[in-house]
Amino acid sequence: MKQSKWEQRIQRADELTTAYPFAAEVLQFYRKITELQEAIYGCAKSAGNGSRQVHGSLPEELDLDLLLPMFPEFLKGVERAAPQLLAESAAALHARGSGQWQGLLMSHWRIAPRFRSIAGDSEGLLAWLFVQPYAESLADSGGAVTSNGRSSLCPFCAAKPLVGVLRPEGDGAKRSLICSLCATEWTFGRIVCPACGEQATEKLAIYTASQFQEVRVEACDTCRCYIKTVDLSKNGRAVPVVDELATIPLNLWAEEHQYVKLQPNLLGV
Repeated sequence: MKQSKWEQRIQRADELTTAYPFAAEVLQFYRKITELQEAIYGCAKSAGNGSRQVHGSLPEELDLDLLLPMFPEFLKGVERAAPQLLAESAAALHARGSGQWQGLLMSHWRIAPRFRSIAGDSEGLLAWLFVQPYAESLADSGGAVTSNGRSSLCPFCAAKPLVGVLRPEGDGAKRSLICSLCATEWTFGRIVCPACGEQATEKLAIYTASQFQEVRVEACDTCRCYIKTVDLSKNGRAVPVVDELATIPLNLWAEEHQYVKLQPNLLGV
């Protein structure tokens, strides 16, 4: 029986927890968050949330009738699983009650495609973690979207990409990007910076480490941004959103060389 994408993410997180002990704490937290998000995704899909969806894009409004009843259980789950500061924030937000939740979720939903950093904004992170699987359910229900292969923004929700992917094609590999919000995947040029569009090969740096043969840093010396790319032709078991999260030493290399990540992942890494 084919695994769901949520099961694949959880299984890969378990595999990499063993393979990369330095990332175990991050991956264990990610696993627990993924379980919470899977429940939200499943409820949204079962409820037929497409009724509020504009085809090919995110709706302007959240389905609060659907989502608000799930928020307290989500906060309790985060409180049990999260590091201390985030757990305390979840507990405090839970105590404030539903009167405060509606405004928080709506305001963050409206900025979700542009939401870049969670530094110092624990409530923003909680809102992002909660609405992300809802956005993903909408994208999965909305049918195929088209891309000209040149835009670096998601063709469904206009958010920035989280990670690049190389998939085997013929004698080489085809590059695509995965959205940081709704997880839509779309084709993108192989030798192009997704942050600024730079195409000069001498300005596009690639860093690899023997420890992570299927993951590499793709950096741009023009805009000083970078994105990680997962090469599935080297490891078909890799799950891009999980392998991107686990390969923390690659982030450290990029930071040491003064590159800035194009889009932090759900845990702000």
